[in-house]
Amino acid sequence: MMLLTIYLIIINIIGFLLMGIDKRKARKQKWRIAESRIWLVAIIGGAFGATAGMNYFRHKTKHTSFRILLPLLTLVDIGLLIWYFYFLS
Repeated sequence: MMLLTIYLIIINIIGFLLMGIDKRKARKQKWRIAESRIWLVAIIGGAFGATAGMNYFRHKTKHTSFRILLPLLTLVDIGLLIWYFYFLS
């Protein structure tokens, strides 16, 4: 259980930072982080961090897929965590 908590903290920090780094690169017109990489991090548990980063940095907020699916994925992640801790702990 402790490893899961550490993993989720780290992957969500990564999701948050990816949004910030990609926003900075977009402003400087440099090579960007692939959207597929951001989605991968979100799918493997970093959806909350990516959503927080999207809102904090105001990045990808015009992309309907990010604006709608990232918060939904966050809710799915929270639901899975509740299920895990309630039924498996």
